[in-house]
Amino acid sequence: MLTPSRPADARLRNVLTIAGSDPSGGAGLQGDLKTFSSLGVYGTNVITAVIAQNTCGVASVYPVSPQAIREQLEHLLNDVTIDAVKIGMVASRDVAEVIADVLRQRRPRWIVLDPVMVAKSGDILVDNAGIRAVREVLVPLADVITPNLPEAAVLLDAPAPTSLDEMEALLPKLVALGAPFVVLKGGHLRGDTCPDLLATPSGQQWLPASRIATENLHGTGCALSSAIAACLAKLPDAAEEDAPEQAITEAKQWLHSALAASHRLTVGKGRGPVHHFHAWW
Repeated sequence: MLTPSRPADARLRNVLTIAGSDPSGGAGLQGDLKTFSSLGVYGTNVITAVIAQNTCGVASVYPVSPQAIREQLEHLLNDVTIDAVKIGMVASRDVAEVIADVLRQRRPRWIVLDPVMVAKSGDILVDNAGIRAVREVLVPLADVITPNLPEAAVLLDAPAPTSLDEMEALLPKLVALGAPFVVLKGGHLRGDTCPDLLATPSGQQWLPASRIATENLHGTGCALSSAIAACLAKLPDAAEEDAPEQAITEAKQWLHSALAASHRLTVGKGRGPVHHFHAWW
C-alpha cells in the first residue's frame, strides 16, 4: 500500500488546481482535490468551467469568464503560497492568456499542464483558438505536460499514434513545443500493457505499466497530472536533477494503485472513477 510521503522540511505544501468541475467527483477539480489530499498536500482550486456531466458523459460546458478566473487567481495568490500548480481544462484563448499572465507574475516552483482537449467520446472540447493557445501559451509555461495520444495529436495537428514506434516518433515534436518534461500517455494503445513515454532534458525512457482490467477510468488523466503536481510540490528545495523523474514515477505508482482499487467503489452507471483514497479506506 502506497502511503503519502512527507516533505523533507516537514512543511506541508500547498497545491493549486485550475480546472473545470465534475459533479460526479471523479475528474476535474473535485478529483484533483481528492488526489492532493490523498498524497499529503493541501489543495486549493480555481474553477474555469461548470460542467454538466456524470460517469456516462458530458452534457454541457459553461465557461467561467476570464475576468472571474483572474480574480480567483489573484485573490488566492495574494494570500496563499502555492508550491505547484496543475492546469486542466482551458476552453478559450482568453482564459489561457489570463492564466499565463498571472502565473508569470507569481511563478510557482512547478507547473503541470494536462492539455484536456478531447473527451473520452472523442469529442473536441475546445475551439481552434483554444487549441492554439494551449500549444503556444501554456505548454511553454509548463514544467511537465501530460498529453494522452488523442491530445498529442490535437496539439500537433497530426494522426494519433497507434504503436510504440509512433509514440517515439511523435515525442520530439512535443518536446519542441517548450515543456522540459513530457509524459506521453499510452493508455489508448491496445494490448495488456499501457506504457508511458517520458521525455526529460537528459533524454527519454519508457515507463512500463500493466493494464488493469477495469471500466473505472473516469478522471485518470486528471488524477495523474494532479498526482505529479503533488509529488513535485513535496520535493525538497535543493532537489537533485532527476527528482522530477522520481516524482512522476511516484505519481504513476499511486495512480496504478488507485485504478487497482477502483472496483471497491460503486459510482454511477458509466465509467466509474479511480479510488483516490485507496490507501485510507
